[in-house]
Parts: sequence; C-alpha cells; structure tokens
Amino acid sequence: MDWISGIQRAIDYIEAHLTEELDYDTIARESFSSPFHFQRVFSILCGYTLGEYIRYRRLSVAGARLASGSDRVIDIALEIALEFGYDSPDSFAKAFRAFHGITPSQARGNGAMLHSFSRLNIKVTLEGGNDMQYKLEEKPAMLLTGFKRRFSGNPNDKKDQDHYFACETRLEQYVLEGRSRIHDTVYTVMTNFGDNGYDFYYAYQLPKWALEDFDDDLGDFAKRYTHLQIPAGLYVVCETERCMYPTNLVDELRRRIVTEWLPSSGYVLRDAPELGVIHWPFEDGNDAVNNSHYCEIWLPVSREQ
Repeated sequence: MDWISGIQRAIDYIEAHLTEELDYDTIARESFSSPFHFQRVFSILCGYTLGEYIRYRRLSVAGARLASGSDRVIDIALEIALEFGYDSPDSFAKAFRAFHGITPSQARGNGAMLHSFSRLNIKVTLEGGNDMQYKLEEKPAMLLTGFKRRFSGNPNDKKDQDHYFACETRLEQYVLEGRSRIHDTVYTVMTNFGDNGYDFYYAYQLPKWALEDFDDDLGDFAKRYTHLQIPAGLYVVCETERCMYPTNLVDELRRRIVTEWLPSSGYVLRDAPELGVIHWPFEDGNDAVNNSHYCEIWLPVSREQ
C-alpha cells in the first residue's frame, strides 16, 4: 500500500471509531507504519498532533449533537462524556468550552456560535517536479549543552513560543556563546514529542576544556543547563536557502521533506531527537555576510522494513 493510502486508511479508521477508545498503535498499523513514524509524519503534514485531531473532531461532533438534540443537555453531555472518554461531565464541559468558547448548555440556545472541525481527506493532486537537495549522513554521537523549555502543540506552531523563549533567555545564550568561543553555530533540539507538546533545547557543542570546569566556573548558574547526549545515527539533512532570516524557512522545509522526499525514499522517521543547526555569521553592516545565514534540518531516519 502506498504512503498516501496508508495515511488515509488510518484517518478513516479514526472516523469509524471516534466514539470508542482509540489506541495509537492500532491506528498506526492501519497506515502500515510504526507509531512513532505515523505520529511524527501526521503532525508535520497536518500541523497538529494526532491527539489534537481526535480531540477536535470529537468536540466538533459533540457540539453538533448538543445543538440538534432534544433530550436534556445534562443527559446528552453525560452520554458524550462517556463515549469520548472524559472522566466526568465537568471535564467534558471544560474541554467543550475551551474548544467552542461557550458551555454545553449555551450550545442549545438559538443562534449559538459553534466551531466545526472537519474530517481530513487526503486529495491526490499533480505534484512534484521540484528540486530538493539532501544528503544522508551517519552522524556520530554528540554531547550538546543547552537549556530547554516544554513547548505546547506542534513544532509548526512554535514561532511565537520560540520568539519569546529566545528573548527571555539572552543571558543563558550569552554565557554559552562565551564558553563555546564559536558564536555562529547554534543547535536546536526537539525531542520527547507527545500530544501535549515537546521539549525544545537551545544548545552549543562546547569544547572539552569548557566542559571540564563547567560546574566550577558557573557555580549555581550551571544548574540552568542540561548536558544532552545525542546518540549516533542516520539523518536526512537538508538546508534552507541563504538569507538574512533563514529560521523563517525551517517549517516549510520540514513539510517538504515529509511530503516530497520521504514517501518515495525507502526511509521512515525513527524515534530520536530532531536537530536544527543555525549557521549565523554576523558582521554589522556587511550585507554579504548577513545574507549568508542558513539552517540545516536533521531528521532521524532508518531504512523502511
């Protein structure tokens, strides 16, 4: 079965069992891929996690049932809460309000404004013919030193979170820059993906001398950092174009890797950290230097079984 048909088969399975307990392993088997590969591809392709899709679809269906039902709201809410796996009508009501902006009882009112989240259908269109440069590289194990924050949602939604994180951690960045002595190469790491988000690290690869005396030199400030071991493994590596702000191009490049390269590559995503490498040489007033910035994306892959 081809890649597109597998994704659609999994979506069809979700829709057919929306009122039942859904197991991610079972959903992934419908797509003939591993749970990790399916969830990461789904997230990158659709812009939200698998768990978010299921939750949004259930709440959309719940809104329509409440608006059109004739039974008491409390009875319908209890029935929906049980069907969709909420612990209680109260927990369902809280989720309903967060999604629709109104309470379940208000959904019954004349002219109540509800949100609709439509089901996914993958449409096959004429695509391709695009040029994409990539390389497959076996990367050695790496030790990175950085600081992290738990980001919510999906990496494609991280722009605002990333901006505030960068602005709020200038001191931590400057200390790492001083320890590394290499100011123009920065690593970002995304790992521990889940329905509630993922861990995002801002890191440097420090020289041996800087690591040996790290805790002694920084004292209590050293507690702000994590030494992150990146295991050796195979990566597909792609680069953005050279420009002033290449970080703005990363999300679209990630989507292109998944939609254009991955389906016919013979590889799948493996469960390992995703890395970004920001090459940011800087020379104030030198447009040639400032417009030579670029980012690399390292997606961990393995041979399809």
